[in-house]
Amino acid sequence: MNSKKNRLIIDLLLISITMAIVLVILMAVIGDKLNQFAYDQSKNIIYRVALIGICGQFGIAGLGITIVCLLRKESFTRFGLCKKNFLHSVLLSLACCVPDFINCYMQGKVHRWCPFWDVNTTPEVLSSPWFDMVIAYLITAICWGFFEGFNYVVIRDKLSELFTSKYRFWDWGAFACALMCIIIHGCVGVTPDALLEMLTTIFLIYGMLIVRKETGNAWGCIFVFLVYWNAL
Repeated sequence: MNSKKNRLIIDLLLISITMAIVLVILMAVIGDKLNQFAYDQSKNIIYRVALIGICGQFGIAGLGITIVCLLRKESFTRFGLCKKNFLHSVLLSLACCVPDFINCYMQGKVHRWCPFWDVNTTPEVLSSPWFDMVIAYLITAICWGFFEGFNYVVIRDKLSELFTSKYRFWDWGAFACALMCIIIHGCVGVTPDALLEMLTTIFLIYGMLIVRKETGNAWGCIFVFLVYWNAL
């Protein structure tokens, strides 16, 4: 048991340290140059999206869990990437977005639906030639969609295995991931509007991870980031 706990602690430390290192490098070393490259329209859009997607988004939410899975020889399918309960997982996870959507709508923050529209490069991607658009959009979907959602799944699974709960709908890993999300995305606030945004975001992330726990399927978490997050 101790050896299993030690392994989980090391895994979570590796993920956290990787995220921290990437953030420090982005903020203190290459952040400005990366931004300049991202908006340099003389460079091909595929190269720009790939660079900021891999060095930025994937580096923060994806690289750590990939390193741990490779070191532990753990397949991604171990974390709920399966066919069983696929539809239940997707529909229930998307249902967790409803309070957040209503809140955004009431605050006038909802725009025309378009996956990844709020990713800075997406408007340019959509106006690019067909081949460039497809490749750049696919990279965007992998980095900002698949890996951001799956990152929460792996972290939640490992935290919940380390800190078990005897209650069906209380999950320490899901709660920690929800807190991590509001901190990373700056959803913490004290005004009524900011507080409501924080609570609906917590409900969304916590809810989709409980769905993953109950159904054994993680695709719902990924679909939240593919079709809802950054889309409205």
